[in-house]
Amino acid sequence: MAHDILRAAFAAVFILGAASGAQAAGPTDPQIAHIAYSAGTIDIAAGKQALARSHDKAVRAFASEMIRDHKAVNDKALALVKALKVTPEDNATSAGLSKDAAATLKRLSRLSGRSFDRAYVANEIAYHKAVNAALAKTLIPSADNRELKALLETGLTLFREHQAHAEHLAARLK
Repeated sequence: MAHDILRAAFAAVFILGAASGAQAAGPTDPQIAHIAYSAGTIDIAAGKQALARSHDKAVRAFASEMIRDHKAVNDKALALVKALKVTPEDNATSAGLSKDAAATLKRLSRLSGRSFDRAYVANEIAYHKAVNAALAKTLIPSADNRELKALLETGLTLFREHQAHAEHLAARLK
């Protein structure tokens, strides 16, 4: 369990560092859109893995919520970039997020039962903390388009609720 929390903390630091690096370089709205979409896609994949591996009703309900909410935000993001005629631009931050997510999914795939549930929820806490911090400190302040900024702000409100839900679930799984 300590290894899982350490790995989740590393993922959080990676996301924050990558997003901070993007800010120093001045991420464009297309880059921000790609980062945000990638982050949502990653959590959808994690939720699908949890549905496939977990037998705990509360963990499965949480995973379903993550899939539903992140898909809804990603759908809104796709509609927005289409309406704005903007093509999301791949960048080092979104590539790093995807690479780390693949490693996390692989690590979690080796676990089962309560060990999986605890590791999945610990990862969700760390992931949402990192994404929320990146949204608040880097992505929202860097966004130029007001509609993109509003979508990111809506996402931040929702993802803070996800973090609180994951923290509550983690306390139950102890």
